[in-house]
Amino acid sequence: MSEFHSKIKTVEWIKTGELEGVSRMVDQTLIPYEYKKIDIKTCGQMYNAIKTMIVRGAPAIGISGAHGAALCAIELLKKNEQNFTAELKKGIEYLNSSRPTAVNLSWALNEQLKIVNLGGTKEEITRALIENAIKLENEDIEINKKIGDYGAQIIPKGAAILTHCNAGALATVGYGTALGVVRSAFANDNTIKVFADETRPRQQGARITTFELVEDGIPVTLITDGMCSYFMKKGMIDVVVVGADRIAANGDSANKIGTYTVAIAAKYHNIPFYIAAPKSTIDMSIKTGDEIPIELRDEKEVTMINGKRICAEGVNVINPSFDVTPNELIAGIITECGIFKPQELEKLFMKS
Repeated sequence: MSEFHSKIKTVEWIKTGELEGVSRMVDQTLIPYEYKKIDIKTCGQMYNAIKTMIVRGAPAIGISGAHGAALCAIELLKKNEQNFTAELKKGIEYLNSSRPTAVNLSWALNEQLKIVNLGGTKEEITRALIENAIKLENEDIEINKKIGDYGAQIIPKGAAILTHCNAGALATVGYGTALGVVRSAFANDNTIKVFADETRPRQQGARITTFELVEDGIPVTLITDGMCSYFMKKGMIDVVVVGADRIAANGDSANKIGTYTVAIAAKYHNIPFYIAAPKSTIDMSIKTGDEIPIELRDEKEVTMINGKRICAEGVNVINPSFDVTPNELIAGIITECGIFKPQELEKLFMKS
């Protein structure tokens, strides 16, 4: 395994008592101006943190959801709620409604729901939810390191890697999926470099990806979303690696808006385009990307930058947060179990 240690721990359970704790997370809305951690203490606070993108990135959202279920149980236990199990299930359902596209959220909450359904005393359920949240948190880092090491095998020596949005340590517990591939490749070959798309409208590439890579000493060049074809035509991009928020059974993959455009450009220029994502991002219950729900977000994300309006009043705005890249544009999906062709994902689950 490649030895590269990110300095970032995005979300972490902090024990404050036998059956008490908080979810400590990086407030990603402040980056790059400030690197600050906040403590999430209630189910409602966790819902808000996920909804407002204080925490973002599919794997990190999933672990945060698991933490949120534990926080909900702690709240109900303190109130000596008589309808403990029923109210806990309502809390889990509430958390699951915070963001619709990233399937890791529902996956993690379903893992917690299994524990609730096993039954037991209020204390036993609460303790089990806390323990499972910590277990999922720790497993996330190991999963991402495996993704990184599998992905590093397909990165040519001295390659220039293009990535879109942020699928790094700050999108996971602390290593990254797409940037996990970058980190593992860089550990083997320090001539690797990265081109990072700005990623409008929330600039996750500009604000977060560049922040991570600069912190880790990995060479990174920032470009705007519309520049990728220019650099591809000049032969300055060797491979594209991005993350995903949900992958359908046929390999169609939802990722941050603009990813589909990058994939089309990569196909035209004969540049391999890879998805890096954990198995938990694959939703075998849906056949194609047409069934993936696409979150529509506030128009102010498009009309405002740093609190200032950048367009005329009254303009119409549509702000989908994600798009879906068809499987035929994807060279492979890099998981913790290996690299699979998009049409071969069933094999991944047969291995289980």
